[in-house]
Order: sequence, then C-alpha cells, then structure tokens
Amino acid sequence: MASATHLLTDELDIVIPTIRNLDFLEMWRPFLQPYHLIIVQDGDPSKTIKVPDGFDYELYNRNDINRILGPRSSCISFKDSACRCFGYMVSKKKYIFTIDDDCFVAQDPAGKPVNALEQHIKNLLSPSTPFFFNTLYDPYRDGADFVRGYPFSLREGVPTAVSHGLWLNIPDYDAPTQLVKPLERNTRFVDAVLTIPKGTLFPMCGMNLGFDRDLIGPAMYFGLMGDGQPIGRYDDMWAGWCIKTGLPYIYHSKASNPFVNLRKEYKGIFWQEEIIPFFQAAVLPKDCTTVQACYVELSKQVKEKLGKVDPYFDKLAEAMVTWIEAWDELNPTGPGAKLANGKAN
Repeated sequence: MASATHLLTDELDIVIPTIRNLDFLEMWRPFLQPYHLIIVQDGDPSKTIKVPDGFDYELYNRNDINRILGPRSSCISFKDSACRCFGYMVSKKKYIFTIDDDCFVAQDPAGKPVNALEQHIKNLLSPSTPFFFNTLYDPYRDGADFVRGYPFSLREGVPTAVSHGLWLNIPDYDAPTQLVKPLERNTRFVDAVLTIPKGTLFPMCGMNLGFDRDLIGPAMYFGLMGDGQPIGRYDDMWAGWCIKTGLPYIYHSKASNPFVNLRKEYKGIFWQEEIIPFFQAAVLPKDCTTVQACYVELSKQVKEKLGKVDPYFDKLAEAMVTWIEAWDELNPTGPGAKLANGKAN
C-alpha cells in the first residue's frame, strides 16, 4: 500500500463506536495509526474490546459514561451507534473523524487505496461555497477554478464545518428500500467534491464523517436512539438536520438486517414527513450568538412544534438541553480551560 500523508495528527481525534473487536483497523493502519482514537463501546460493558497493537487510544464503555456524566448520562444513547457522540464530547481536538467498524478501505477506479481521512482533512481545510453553485464543483481543487459568471465577492467562500463521505458497495438505504433492492450495490466512484447549498437539507450519515469540532461540536448531538426509545437509525440524520441551516469514499462491507432496521425505522419513516418541514421552517433569533445558545433555542422549538407529533420529541428536547449542559461541563471556556484528552479508567 502506498505511503500515506498524515495531516493534523495533533489536531484530530478519530471516534469509533463499536460492540466488537476492532480488527478492521489493520486495513486502515497506514492511514489512521498516527492519530489518537476515541473508542465508545456500546452494549455490555463487561465485554473486552481488543484493539490492534500500535494504536494510541482511549476506550469508554457505559460504566465510564455513567461515571463521567452522572445523571446527565441519560442523554447518551445505549445499544445504538448514536453513542459515538460521547466521543465528540470528551475529545479536546479541533477536528473529528468518525467511522464505523464495518467500513473498509475503498479503491479508486485505478485500484489505488483511498485515504478517506486525508480527503476529509483537505475538505475541512478548504472553504465551502454554499451561496452560489460552481459548475466545476470544487473551485479550490488543483485544475479547477470559479467559472465565468461566478461573483467575485463570494469567491473567498466560508469555513467548512462538515465533510460528508460516501460509500462503495452497500448503499446507506432505509429498510423499505433494502427490502426491495437486496442485491443492489454502489460501484460508481465519482471523483468530485460539492458544497451542499445554503438552505438545503440532506440525510447525513455518521459512518464516514469529518467535522470541525471547534466550529459546530455542541450541535453534533445524535439524539436519543436505541434501547428504550421508539426510534433508531435516525441519529446521524437528526444531527445533520440540526447543523444544516462529496468525496471521500470508504467501502461499506456489511449490509444490516432490513427487518431489524424496519422495526427501528418505521416511526421515523412517518415522522420525517413532519421533521423535515420543521427544520426547513426553523428560524433562530439573532441574539443566539453561540452554538450552545442556538441549540437550546432549537430544543425549545422541537418541544413546541414536534412535541405535538409524539411525546418522544418532548423527551428528545429535554435531552438536547442535557447534552449542552454536559458538553459545557466537560468543555469549559476561558483561559487555560482547554485540557488534553483524558483517559477512561
């Protein structure tokens, strides 16, 4: 495998939710080994998760989450990959890359391994252009630029908050689509980076995702999902809808059970017809000048508007506030407040 470029090794944490041994990291070793890993163990905390030798990591299980957050641990989902957002909270780095343990290194059309993390970092370090679409896609990429007619006043772009990767092989389908297309696989490698326009929502997927934690970290809450909740598999999309007011690819190796997924998703399939118009219409007051203030205000609107859809949204709105309280407790502001990552005991 070709040698990898390792950017931002001191400024980026890799967050992995898991219930199993992390053998998949062997494939990723050339790309990920120089970085610090935050592993969030879901399920049975008495189970031992094995991590390949040579990786620098801290591992948190449910007992650790309960010990660190106390009563506020109720905002962290159990038996659902939404637990990964605890890793976002305890990280002290500027950037986060999160990946699932069934995601393997993809190959481009020439058969070269794709360094997904390197592409995420390049995306995050390049501006985005959400106010005006460029027909050559990413104008900051080598060999491209802004086309004729693109306003010069907008060519500096704005800071990039999220880099959303894609998947070869198993598409990220909902359960009904899985059931009617069980053999469908994505084999198209599109070598392009696009900015999602301002005001356009999208279904964010957390299995191959990079983001600027300093910029939007408190808003990257993956909601209440899994054990004890009436809904699952909407955790990453909820976060994506909250933060949204390309390349790179990984190889998604394992198709989840569509019947299990349907049981988790069926209420969400109905509710999303109410949720999406809610986010399309949501407006935050101008006096909300921090991510935390915006998120707390959004929680009030969730309770007021979506609470009419189902009592679950009242509970979710309360969890959104608890999440912000927990975030602020672990991430105090002010001189000298930014601490190094801790270690789970």
